[in-house]
Amino acid sequence: MAPKDSAAEQASDLSADRDLLRQVALGGAAAMRDVYARCAARAFAIAVRLLPTRADAEEVLQETFLEVWRRAREFDPERGGMETWVTTIARTRAIDRLRSLGTVSRMVDGVSQQPPPVSATPPSPDAAASAAQDQARVRAALEQLPPEQREVVLLGYFDGLSQSEIARKTGQPLGTVKTRARLALEKLAVLLEPTPAGTSG
Repeated sequence: MAPKDSAAEQASDLSADRDLLRQVALGGAAAMRDVYARCAARAFAIAVRLLPTRADAEEVLQETFLEVWRRAREFDPERGGMETWVTTIARTRAIDRLRSLGTVSRMVDGVSQQPPPVSATPPSPDAAASAAQDQARVRAALEQLPPEQREVVLLGYFDGLSQSEIARKTGQPLGTVKTRARLALEKLAVLLEPTPAGTSG
């Protein structure tokens, strides 16, 4: 049997990555679990290497996958595979955490020479309309979360606070904030599951 063409195999892998992240963008919980299973170890290894404590790395890992969930539609296979995209997000989050911790600037500058994971190409009108629909779905799903979980999501992923900052702002233990963020992500994944074709709302 003829050997597989490596370029064709790579193209197939990138296509599979794109399809998987499209499912995540549509709220697919199973797809999100697949992405986590494939990418979490490398993302966590980067965070552990860059950050001073394991607790910081764990927080960055969770923030990374919440960002993946929010921005899955932006994945561009022309810029590399899914694991590269996810680990770049983890690296960026870890660098942001270093800066917030007041780490010496030269330490940050040494690891920040990476292209951003987001394409600079402006969205087409169709993509913009689709994004608006997605935002409406997310807002509706957020309204269905318990108030304490919704607060964590709004503070963390719309106001840009770290989980440590949320704990200080709300007066809740950091572990409680982490648990609420995890539960919120799980519930949002279920609430945003795509509706089967042909069904009515």
